[in-house]
Amino acid sequence: MKHRTQKLSLLLVAVIVACGLIVTGAVGLWETLNHPEARTALDMRGDSVELDPGEVPVPAASSRAVPDTGDRLIVSSVGLDVPIGALDAVGGQITPPGFTSAYVVRNMGVDLADGEEGTVFLVMHSLRNGAVGPGNYLADVTTRRSKLAIGASVEAAGHRYTVTGSQLVPKASIAENATVWANTPRRLLLITCLERADGTPSTQNLIITATG
Repeated sequence: MKHRTQKLSLLLVAVIVACGLIVTGAVGLWETLNHPEARTALDMRGDSVELDPGEVPVPAASSRAVPDTGDRLIVSSVGLDVPIGALDAVGGQITPPGFTSAYVVRNMGVDLADGEEGTVFLVMHSLRNGAVGPGNYLADVTTRRSKLAIGASVEAAGHRYTVTGSQLVPKASIAENATVWANTPRRLLLITCLERADGTPSTQNLIITATG
């Protein structure tokens, strides 16, 4: 069993799950910041995307991010089937570098293989303005709620979980939410942004809870 240590006090950390938006052509923000990986940042339809203004991407090297560990996240009820990557929270930020994978957070909770001993945290982007990320399969922007019904099946790295609920948490206060970050046995958390119907930047995270 591999328990991960919480490297920073959650009371002092502003944990951010960043969101992206669709753009045409070059990925302006990231290229301006000279992040080479941004030149190939694509959504699930192959369109270029960028982070919201003011959200600085964490370089993949800093978070030790990999886009595909060989495992998959499958939610058949909404047609989601994507690779599971992995990353570290860095400086209090959880910012997936890619827009086509779900990422397990290595230094929070437990490893995918140790789900019976603690919480597995999977984070992913939701996108707006026509772009599609894994999180778009989970969130209903119109009703501002999860698309996953209670009892829906979620498969993460071959382990089956059952959805038990969901909640919306303001990004500004998610770091202080002890319930979210509790390392509870046999729990899976899917975390993404809840986009807004008017296309303005997201202010809330959608958190879906499942147990296995």
